[in-house]
Amino acid sequence: MSIDSSNPSCSGVPTSVVLQTLPQIDEEDPKSNKPPKERLLEFLDILEGHVEQLRKNASQLEEDKDALLVALDSVINADILYNLQDCDRDEVNRYTERIINRCLTVEVKVLTQRDKMQEDALYQVNHFIDGLVMVMKTDPESAQARCISFMNACSSSLVHGVTDKNFESALLGCSLDDQKKVKRRLQGLLNYFEKMNVVPYHN
Repeated sequence: MSIDSSNPSCSGVPTSVVLQTLPQIDEEDPKSNKPPKERLLEFLDILEGHVEQLRKNASQLEEDKDALLVALDSVINADILYNLQDCDRDEVNRYTERIINRCLTVEVKVLTQRDKMQEDALYQVNHFIDGLVMVMKTDPESAQARCISFMNACSSSLVHGVTDKNFESALLGCSLDDQKKVKRRLQGLLNYFEKMNVVPYHN
């Protein structure tokens, strides 16, 4: 059994090419003097690298999709849109909605393995963020300040203001993958505040 250990990066490579470059097992390899178990473990190490690259690529696609939806949402809320004639504004809105619906047909999901404590921690974090979102329209300045205090809990250095210690405690109980996703979500909310020209709130 021989293993071709060539392991090109999967990023940006068509699936057909990736399949052709995956290692192959040759059950009868007179050149190999390694025990079967060692050869199999080497083979699995190579495949694990491909799997991790696959997860990385899928996660990037998730981020790309979110970024596209945010950009499309900015068109719907752009001030320039309301300077158009009604018929022109309707045309732009219909075009935007068509692209959004097309984007939503793409479903990419990378599952994160969690234990019970990590699930509970993520539930608490999402509860904090959901509460923030609920007050965005009624009190955007306060919501922004709270978002910044959450973001400070995700960063080694403060954005400005204070850190929400309760949020930080819940966040530290989450898996590393979830912590990264939470930080991206909060950054998206902060970008939204900037686009809405919310005046930063300082304690």
